Amino acid sequence: MTEKHALFPLKSILLPGCVMDLQIFEPRYLDMLSRCFKRGESFLIVALESGPESGFGDLRFNALGCEAHIADWQQRDNGLLGIRVEGRRRGRISGAEVAADGLVTGEVDWLLEQHDSPQLEEHGDLSVLHQALMEHPLAEGLGLPEIAASQQRLSYQLAFLLPFSLDQKVALLNIDNHQARLRQISDWLEVMQA
Repeated sequence: MTEKHALFPLKSILLPGCVMDLQIFEPRYLDMLSRCFKRGESFLIVALESGPESGFGDLRFNALGCEAHIADWQQRDNGLLGIRVEGRRRGRISGAEVAADGLVTGEVDWLLEQHDSPQLEEHGDLSVLHQALMEHPLAEGLGLPEIAASQQRLSYQLAFLLPFSLDQKVALLNIDNHQARLRQISDWLEVMQA
């Protein structure tokens, strides 16, 4: 079923099961958040391919995004609104429109995730890497589960935590099969270590 949602184009990406902290100061996004709070809605974070994050001008973004559920919010010391969002479903966007205030909306079709399954023995090295990444001070405050027991959780959290380019992270988001996503991560890690 297609639903209309607000889009938040960024030069980074949110992945299912992961979290992201954002500082909100532009009026259009403050209005968007107000609507989300009042209606219990979410919005989509999409990877900005070209154009400014301000939303004005020639804006191009990936047609696949991740639903951002507002998990927490607070007024920051700098006066800006800080929110933490959790990645939920993947959604394919069509019919995007830019309002006069620069807010982008689009028709979203939610993608069904492949049935999740436990990690396999072949994922042992990736699981050890995940545990090491979770001990890093930057990862400690993210609220991610320390153990990624399933293939889906392991693949998305590694894609989120590893220093891959935005294009690589978008490519991983576009892979429907968890084992294929883990294989691609392994291949890229081998290239990085060569």
